Amino acid sequence: MRAVKWMRLAALGAAAGLAVAAGQSMAAPQDFAALSKLPDWSGVWYPDFGAAARARPPGPPTPPPYTAAAAKTVADFNAKRKDGENLQTEDANCVPPGMPRMMQMPYPIEFLFTPGRVTVLTEAYMQVRRIYTDGRKLPEDPDPQFNGNSVGHWEGDTLVVETVGLDPATTLMTAIHPTEQTRIVERIHQSQPGVLLDEMTITDPTLFTAPHKMTLAFSARPGWAIKEYICEQNNRDAADPFGRPSMSLGTPDDRK
Repeated sequence: MRAVKWMRLAALGAAAGLAVAAGQSMAAPQDFAALSKLPDWSGVWYPDFGAAARARPPGPPTPPPYTAAAAKTVADFNAKRKDGENLQTEDANCVPPGMPRMMQMPYPIEFLFTPGRVTVLTEAYMQVRRIYTDGRKLPEDPDPQFNGNSVGHWEGDTLVVETVGLDPATTLMTAIHPTEQTRIVERIHQSQPGVLLDEMTITDPTLFTAPHKMTLAFSARPGWAIKEYICEQNNRDAADPFGRPSMSLGTPDDRK
């Protein structure tokens, strides 16, 4: 039996070798050397709402330019809130927020640079976002995903990212869900040492009459580390199908 097992492992190894030979090769040393030319975003960053406010135009935040249909959706949603519904989102049931809210949550994030890709890790819900910078095009018929399908390129020290294919189960903003026409463009760069700006523009002709722009900011947190975030562990602040809190205190009555 042991000999058979090793023969199977050898066969798997040979298959992996063929896959590499077929074009799935590992990154070359020069690809890693190219990373040294990119800006240094290493370490952990934390949302900086003050820096974001200072980076926006003066005055109160501009509300989303909703279409009439989208505005009615928001109004109906808020009306039900007054009746005690829609008080919590599916996040309370451990459904990950997805894009763009994963970049807006008050939890640390981290950027990892590898050849052909920038990976964004967020502590909240332990989400992983992959931004491909290897020259590929956006998929024409993307599979819907919570974080969408993202490709990026560098313009100097600015990472420009386009995201499509968002799962309609996610929420762009209160009561508004993405459609097949939703597109997010981000320009991520350091405005000054230790401050990272994410200038985000969302377009969708079915939801907005004009591009909706947001500015997010993050401050460097040297010495911080991303912690483990298991939402399902001891989750007592859930929501029922109507978005009403269904808090469990772990008592026998809660489990009936």
